[in-house]
Amino acid sequence: MTSRISRVVVTPVAFGDPPLLNVVGVHQPWALRAIVEVHTDSGLLGLGETYADEAHLDRLAAVAAAIPGVDPFDLASLRRVVVEVLGQETGGGGASFGGMLDVRSAVETVFSPFEVACLDLQGHETGRPVSEVLGGRVRDRVPFSGYLFYKWAGHPGAADDAWGEALTPDQVVAQARTMVDGWGFGSLKLKGGVFHPDQECEAIEALRDAFPDLPLRLDPNGAWTPTTSLEVAARLAGVIEYLEDPTPGIEGMAEVSAATDVPMATNMCVIAMEHLPPAIAQDAVQIVLSDHHLWGGLRRSQLLAGIAETWGLGLSMHSNSHLGVSLAAMTHLAAATPTLTYACDTHYPWKTQDLVKPGVLSFEGGSVAVPSTPGLGVELDRDMLATLHEQYLTCGVRRREDTVYMRSIQPDFTPNTSRW
Repeated sequence: MTSRISRVVVTPVAFGDPPLLNVVGVHQPWALRAIVEVHTDSGLLGLGETYADEAHLDRLAAVAAAIPGVDPFDLASLRRVVVEVLGQETGGGGASFGGMLDVRSAVETVFSPFEVACLDLQGHETGRPVSEVLGGRVRDRVPFSGYLFYKWAGHPGAADDAWGEALTPDQVVAQARTMVDGWGFGSLKLKGGVFHPDQECEAIEALRDAFPDLPLRLDPNGAWTPTTSLEVAARLAGVIEYLEDPTPGIEGMAEVSAATDVPMATNMCVIAMEHLPPAIAQDAVQIVLSDHHLWGGLRRSQLLAGIAETWGLGLSMHSNSHLGVSLAAMTHLAAATPTLTYACDTHYPWKTQDLVKPGVLSFEGGSVAVPSTPGLGVELDRDMLATLHEQYLTCGVRRREDTVYMRSIQPDFTPNTSRW
């Protein structure tokens, strides 16, 4: 007899986050995530990880109460429950995350952690790792890219963190050396949209001088006009492997794409299936950054990969502040995606704590070995889960608000979207 979901536990957690700067402000002292535990009546446990703003937690709780009795192999029924719950109990509607990512429907973001947990359960039930549940691994190690940020030395009123300040090209290069020496990354991405484009180009050029053989990427999160985007593309042609979201919207990206040979990538204007037809029709982007948290889980991300292959689009993987459950899911997905043509993004080096037991996920040569044990291959550290949940209860942060936090420090701050 097939096991059924018996109960679900959703635990919001918080972990320290450095003051990383971006187009809409600066990271708060605490990053939030939610851990989803799906139990079966046969005693198995599947794990998922997702966002943890208040509206999202309410939706997760409503679904968690409705899915006991569902077969973890029946993902179609699971999805039907999510659609019904969001329509009836939470009012449906869209969702917004971090002030930069907005989706018309919350179904995919809510479905994702439950789907990942069910795939974890399928792996435990069959004795196979999730990469095999997804169709089989095409690589044993998954390469990731070092994610560089402009940042303050520490949060105002707190001690400087171990990374220190990174506001100049030389300081960005020093941060990159820490990433490369400590983690072995074979490519580097700089989060831009913070300073004038000339200064950010200088940082990329300094990185090229310091790391002549590493692929480089620049992501200003829509901080520039199409005209400025083309000026930067001309300056950095042959220096960067792609330019990510230099200007907002499919139409703006299409204008830039039509006038440069520098590949355009996105995780802002194409973040849902309905964005693909207009983006493809206008040749707005050449590379899509998948993200199973946004796109609706691992299977949906495989569908995205197939569409990208059909239309000749490159594929990379987006990251947000995450913990080990997400890293495991990202690694299995990447291992089972033949067309993943670029190293994946990851915030993992920036985390200060984790809640999976150590020894499974480690970076060597900038890559992570795909876990070979059943399911995701990771196990919760219950003591750390309790610690991070207590931090959530006491930290006072209930949603990601980079702009609000920045304005508490610089009251006249305005988000830099299309500023230059």
